[in-house]
This record gives sequence, structure tokens and C-alpha cells, in this order.
Amino acid sequence: MYKLFLNPFFLTILLAGLGTQIIKILIYRFKHKQSFHLKDLFVTGGMPSSHSSLMAGFTTITFLTEGSTPLFFLTIALTAIILRDAMGVRRTAGEEGLTINLLIKKLHPGIKPVHYSLGHTPKQVLVGSILGLVSAVISYLITLFLFSRNP
Repeated sequence: MYKLFLNPFFLTILLAGLGTQIIKILIYRFKHKQSFHLKDLFVTGGMPSSHSSLMAGFTTITFLTEGSTPLFFLTIALTAIILRDAMGVRRTAGEEGLTINLLIKKLHPGIKPVHYSLGHTPKQVLVGSILGLVSAVISYLITLFLFSRNP
């Protein structure tokens, strides 16, 4: 089981995913002065983008461990699709959800509003991507250091 934590891909996913969500919670809680709930670890949207963090981290660790292989270029393509989706499709769908809720509130106040997530702004995607890149480099250096000391 401990070998799982020595895997640079697993470490990157753990650092990027969990780290980004914790930062997102701290920003949200500081801004809105609300208490923490466990479900907050799974919140989507907002600053920074965890989708961007995970994918940028995955792409970076793939390059650091595998080099310029077809797998690396595949991760670039998947990352580009996911980041574009986070800023485009999900953002547009979220704005439509917000508009629907405003209409419901005005026309039918007794109806429960629909759940929506606004997706991400380019700034949120950029910050998430930087966090992912940093997470991958840290993971790579940790595993490089551990494996150089323990053959």
C-alpha cells in the first residue's frame, strides 16, 4: 500500500486535487465567513479550478516521467479539451442556470431553484493549472529523492 504513495502520478493527483479543493474552501470560507462542511471538498466551480489543476498536473508529471511520448501528447489533447470545457460549455450552462433561477424566483417563488455551477473564468483555470504544474514538480522531486536514497 505504501508504494501507492510513492507513485509520482498518484502523488500529483493527491496534491493537485486535494490541495486545490482545500485552497478553494479556504477562499470561499474567508470570503463568505461560513463554517466548513465535509461536502465542501466536492464543490465544483470557483477559484482555483480543480479540473485544471488535476489535468495540468497529470500532463506535467507525464512529461517529467515519460518525456515527449505519444502518451504525453495525448494528455495535452485531453487537458486542452477539459480546460476549454471548464471555461466554455460549463460556464455557459452555469450562466443559463443562474438566469433560470432568477426567472423562477420572479415568476414562481414557491418552486425550488435549480442547482447550477458557473464553471470557470480564464483566471481560475490559469491559477488551477499553475497549482497542478507545481504539484507535479513537487511529486516528481519527492519520488526522485526517495528512489535515489532507497534503491
